[in-house]
Amino acid sequence: MNIEEFREVWEENKELRELAAKDKDRLNYHIMPTSGWVNDPNGLCQFNGVYHIYYQYSPFDVNGKLKLWGHITTEDFVKYQEHEPVLYPDYRYDQNGVYSGSAVVRNGKINYFYTGNVKHLDGDYDYIMTGREQNLIACSSEDGFNFGEKELIMTNTDFPSNLSLHVRDPKVYPKNGVDYMVLGARDDNSTGCVLVLKGKDLKDWEYHTIIYSDEKFGYMWECPDLFDLNGETVLVTCPQGVPEEGYIYKNVHQNGYFLMSGDLAAKDVKLSKFRLFDYGFDFYAPQTFEDESGRRILIGWMGIPDADYTNRTTENGWQHALTMPRELILKNGIIYQRPIEEIKSLRGNNRTFTADEFKDLEVENLSFELCAEFEKCNEFKLNLRNDISLSFDKSKGLIELNMGESGCGRDVRYTYCDEVRNIDVYSDISAFEIFINDGEIVFTTRAYTDGIQKIGFEKLDGAAKVYMYDMKKIVFGIDEF
Repeated sequence: MNIEEFREVWEENKELRELAAKDKDRLNYHIMPTSGWVNDPNGLCQFNGVYHIYYQYSPFDVNGKLKLWGHITTEDFVKYQEHEPVLYPDYRYDQNGVYSGSAVVRNGKINYFYTGNVKHLDGDYDYIMTGREQNLIACSSEDGFNFGEKELIMTNTDFPSNLSLHVRDPKVYPKNGVDYMVLGARDDNSTGCVLVLKGKDLKDWEYHTIIYSDEKFGYMWECPDLFDLNGETVLVTCPQGVPEEGYIYKNVHQNGYFLMSGDLAAKDVKLSKFRLFDYGFDFYAPQTFEDESGRRILIGWMGIPDADYTNRTTENGWQHALTMPRELILKNGIIYQRPIEEIKSLRGNNRTFTADEFKDLEVENLSFELCAEFEKCNEFKLNLRNDISLSFDKSKGLIELNMGESGCGRDVRYTYCDEVRNIDVYSDISAFEIFINDGEIVFTTRAYTDGIQKIGFEKLDGAAKVYMYDMKKIVFGIDEF
């Protein structure tokens, strides 16, 4: 599909956009597709004061088949503008999808790197070792809207011979005058790893090394991201094929980070134990960037591939969303996540409750923020909708998110926790982002309910004070294509 074909099909699909716009499950303060499907955030950057959010986009298909790069900008994370997509599968080396990638602001322009997907249909292929191409492609823009010609950098034949054909999702890490590029990979023994290339001034890329964990940790590592944070080096990735371990790794695929030590230039690095970013049902493919004020900001896909639960929004022509932007802070080996400061400007009506008052509160507006501060809390059960609850049991050292029937197949997720000092629940119409202990633990999930909901403490052993804010809608405009 090229730009002319896109515009023609866009006109033909006006009814799909109208159907999606009327859906009662549309979100108030999260980015979501006008119609169709959205997944991985791509090319996140700030350029001349403007934040550019690109993302995997299938505007005419709720199941996300042929993917483009959609494009949204904002200057304040309150007012957003959706623009015409910027990258189309119109090139021999990306003809079956413009897959995930990233951006580097340098030399007065935005430099992009992404994976072009090609799937061969002329034989009996396993599509792991045969039958596909994952091509590394570069392009650039002087304004973030108009893109130059695509340049093929590498194909699978340029990658090490012990890798499968699954090598994708490039992200650049500049360090000491050298540009390193990490790509998620699966080797020929079905072991997940990260391929590292080395270049100079975003050119002359060559093989550098492959990073593995000490023990096999899944068969594929998607969406790698390498960056420095508070004096540590962080390697983010999304491992696939990791077995459950106690109460964690319950999702079909995982998301999270290693702390990386050693000398990357000398190809001598070691990874810490993996830690999840998010323990909920709907979080995957996070990407970070450093903005012009020096913040490390993360945006994730509020969804997950290959899940066995559903989203009822598909009945109305759209599926999935992106998380709120989160600022990352690393302390004592743990990354804390908090919604960026600008989100507070969406707060509306403020109410304060004692723990005794915060019971069976009937709520019609499901767009709210709920903050609870605890003292000596041993146990609680907090109802977030009629059949959705967040519970803590100090004696078991566990937090539990129970979705009930409103999860549309989502059931229960847990994580280990010795104490709860505070929680900050962001409820949107059909989504939750829940931050515990200043963002040390996070749960993200979609949720589908109807009618007035009852929220509040069903059980509490301890003391708590509760603050509640109505959340306003973000302003969202769409260009005429």
